[in-house]
Amino acid sequence: MPGIPPYYDWIAHHAHRRPAQLAIDDLQTARKFTYADIDRRTGQLAAALSELGIAKGDRVALLAPNGAEYFELQFACGRLGAIMLPLNWRLTVPELEYILGDSSPKLLVHDKSFAQQARALAKNLLEIDAENPDCTYERALATASKQVAAIEVTHDDIAMVMYTSGTTGHPKGAIITHGMVFWNCVNLGIPALISPKTVQLVVLPLFHTGGLNCYANPVLHAGGTILIMRAFDPGLALDYISNPSLGITHFFGVPAPYQFMMQHPKFQSADLSRLQIAGVGGAPCALAILEGWSARGVPLVQGWGMTETSPAGTMLDAADAIRKVGSAGKAMMHTAIRIIGDDGKDVDQGGIGELLIKGPNITPGYWNKPEATAAAFTDGWLHTGDAARMDDEGFVYIVDRWKDMYISGGENVYPAEVENVLFQLPQVADAAIIGVPNERWGEVGMAIIVRKPDQALEEGDVIRHCLGRLAKFKVPQAVAFVDVLPRNATGKVLKRDLRVQFVGADKPAIS
Repeated sequence: MPGIPPYYDWIAHHAHRRPAQLAIDDLQTARKFTYADIDRRTGQLAAALSELGIAKGDRVALLAPNGAEYFELQFACGRLGAIMLPLNWRLTVPELEYILGDSSPKLLVHDKSFAQQARALAKNLLEIDAENPDCTYERALATASKQVAAIEVTHDDIAMVMYTSGTTGHPKGAIITHGMVFWNCVNLGIPALISPKTVQLVVLPLFHTGGLNCYANPVLHAGGTILIMRAFDPGLALDYISNPSLGITHFFGVPAPYQFMMQHPKFQSADLSRLQIAGVGGAPCALAILEGWSARGVPLVQGWGMTETSPAGTMLDAADAIRKVGSAGKAMMHTAIRIIGDDGKDVDQGGIGELLIKGPNITPGYWNKPEATAAAFTDGWLHTGDAARMDDEGFVYIVDRWKDMYISGGENVYPAEVENVLFQLPQVADAAIIGVPNERWGEVGMAIIVRKPDQALEEGDVIRHCLGRLAKFKVPQAVAFVDVLPRNATGKVLKRDLRVQFVGADKPAIS
């Protein structure tokens, strides 16, 4: 008789309960893994890591595009009490060197496509090559001892360290505990209607908390199925969602994938009828995107979170998606939130302040950064850096990032509000607002716009459009047109890069 799996090991549990259930479909490589397959490979990888000297508390880094290996390594590390270190493959070698220097992993697992970077970064390597069954990763699994004694982990033990994007200075490693991962599964699983019948198309990078935990880990926790895209392609994603044989019920993305799918020629004819939940988060979502998907019968369920909150902090129930369009919902079941002003006190209803959050899904701090950890918390409440307001029913609206807000003539301007107005222009494919220096007003808005192909749009058109829809201090006083906006791996616009480009030291203030 097979042994009873430990209570904390999801994969072992489902391999025991539903071994033939499809767990992971790696669409790029056409490899399919049942829960029995993933349990076996996780055990082999744990044994291989143990033979390589990996023990409790050791870090194991991963540099790879989306693939099943993310979950094999996550659960193998869990069986050893080791710490997974997913790396952003878009970073340069010097940027990755800083992260590895800060976290000191004992091993770097890398995809063949990153072999050059990996050799520059570490000596102890395992290479993944889906087309080569004799690659060092697969060979390690095949030759490892058949079993390794799994240790019992607690909710306080560290599961992984995820480095933030580092919008200011060096990135910080957010500590993610096993408890945070578990509570995120509980917090998200119920309102997102996740069950063993769930089939999710995963498109966000798995080195990012949005890709890994919205909703991939909760789906595996429930015994459902995830379909992994190596890289997002809007037309291909619409094909997958439309395919009845795949039966996709769930999708999650930041606003950009929804925007690109909505602008794709296949969008109007795509069969979206099987989608039960289409979640969006990671950045304020333009109303034009929300309305475009709603018109196709798919209300986007907004939520808010960050790496440090594992990530779900708030979520809008599907039943309220239309009635409360634009809201990020209410706090998750096992989470508390507050909105405070500059004086540290709770703001009045409807007032804008900084969102604070508390609960078992919140990071205990940053790796090797005690000062940053202390600065991030007040009496146990995490400062999120997001500006928010709450309506009379308790629904939260994320206004913008505090750091993206600028002050024009003494008035706070939140770029997301202005960007919503820009997206109303039919000629606009993409848009962002930044604050730029101004001798009279301190700062004024600058719109950076990507025109749709073969569409005419000039600066005066944009400013006239905004004047009729925004208070004058919110209207951008300059407009630049570009071919593409810089985005990070999850699709967020890199406003820091735009500021460097348009507000460099050699750029005069707009007067």
